[in-house]
Amino acid sequence: MAEAYIVAAARTAGGKRGGRLSGWHPVDLAAQVIDALLERSHADPALVEDVIMGCVLQAGEQSGCIGRMAALASKLPPGVPGVTIDRQCGSSQQALHFAAQAVMSGTMDCVIAAGVESMSRIPMAVLPRVYKEAGLGHYMSPTIRARYPGPEFSQFMGAEMMAEKYQLSRDALDCYSLQSHQRAAAATRDGAFTGEIVPVAVRVAEVPADIPAEEAIHVADEGIRMDATLEGIAGVKLLREGGRITAASASQICDGASGVLVVNERGLKTLGVAPLARIHHMTVIGGDPVIMLEAPLPATHHALKKAGMTIDDIDLFEVNEAFASVPVAWLKDTGADPARLNVNGGAIALGHPLGASGTRLMTTLVQALHARDKRYGLQTMCEGGGQANVTIVERL
Repeated sequence: MAEAYIVAAARTAGGKRGGRLSGWHPVDLAAQVIDALLERSHADPALVEDVIMGCVLQAGEQSGCIGRMAALASKLPPGVPGVTIDRQCGSSQQALHFAAQAVMSGTMDCVIAAGVESMSRIPMAVLPRVYKEAGLGHYMSPTIRARYPGPEFSQFMGAEMMAEKYQLSRDALDCYSLQSHQRAAAATRDGAFTGEIVPVAVRVAEVPADIPAEEAIHVADEGIRMDATLEGIAGVKLLREGGRITAASASQICDGASGVLVVNERGLKTLGVAPLARIHHMTVIGGDPVIMLEAPLPATHHALKKAGMTIDDIDLFEVNEAFASVPVAWLKDTGADPARLNVNGGAIALGHPLGASGTRLMTTLVQALHARDKRYGLQTMCEGGGQANVTIVERL
C-alpha cells in the first residue's frame, strides 16, 4: 500500500470571539488557507483532486457544503470538488484521515484536508435554541434517551466527570492552564508559530482608523494571555457550584482555519516537493458518550498497540485542551512525559475553533517536530458523542 505524506501545513492565527477575524466570512477565511497550501507547496492547483473540510456548526454562512464553497472561493479551478464532514471537534483530524486513506488507496494522489470555524458568526450556544424555536427537534432521539437516561450529553458535565474520575484538583487544573498560556506566550515571542501562520487582514465590524498598517494584519493568536498569573486564573468563578472547571481551564471560543496538503509517492513526484512528514498510523474509536471526553485515553493505547510502539517512542504529543481535565487525565493514564505534551501551548491559550482544530494541531505538531529535530509525534482529540481520533506522524 502507498504511503501518505504531508507536504504543506498552514493555519490562521486564532481570533477571539468578536475579535480580529470576526469580520471574515468563514468561506473566505478557509480559502485563504487553501491558497497558502498551494503557495507553500508550489502545487499546480489543477493537481488537487479533492478538498475535505471539517466544520462543526454547519448553519448559515457555514452551510451549503462549506468544503465546496471554500474551494470555489480559492485559487483552485472549479473542477476541484469539496466535501464537508462533522466528527465534532475532531472534524479536520478526520478530514486528514480521509485524505490519507484516499492517497494510500491510490484512488487519488493529492488531497487537501482542512477545517474552518467562525464561532463569532455562527455561535455555538445559539444554534440549539434556533432549531428548537423553528420546531426542528433535537438530536437526542427517543431510543437514545431510553438508552442513556438522565441529562443530555454535555461536554461541561464530561469535563467535570473527568476531573472527578481521575482525582484532579482545581489547583492542578489551574496550574496546567497557566502552563498553556506560558508556553504559548513563549512560542509566540520566540517565533515558533511564524512558519505555520498564514497572515490575513484584520476584519472586524469596524476597524478603528488609528490602527497602524502593520497591525492591520493578523499574525498572532489573539487569546494568549501574555501576562497570565496563577492568582488570576484561580480567581475565575467555577462553571458550577462544587465543581473544578472554570472558563480559565476551558478552551477559548475561537475563529480560525487550517489545513494540510496530503499526497502519495506519485503525488510527490508530480509536485516535485519534499515531504514534511509521513502518516505513520491512524486510529478512531468510540467511547462512553456520557463522560464523552475520555476517549483519547483508550484511543492512545489502542493506536500505540496497533503501531507496535510505546508511549516513550513518541517525541511530541498534541492533546487538544478542550478542558484542562482532558490532557491532565491523559497524562495520568498514559504515563507520558509532561515535557513532551503541547510544548507550544494548547487550546486553553490558543483557542479551539472546533472544525479547524484538528489540522491546526497537526500543523503545530509537524512544525514543532522540525524545529526540535524530533522524529515521531502523536495527536489526539476528544470529540462530541464520546469519540477520539489518533494520528501518529513521522517527521521527514
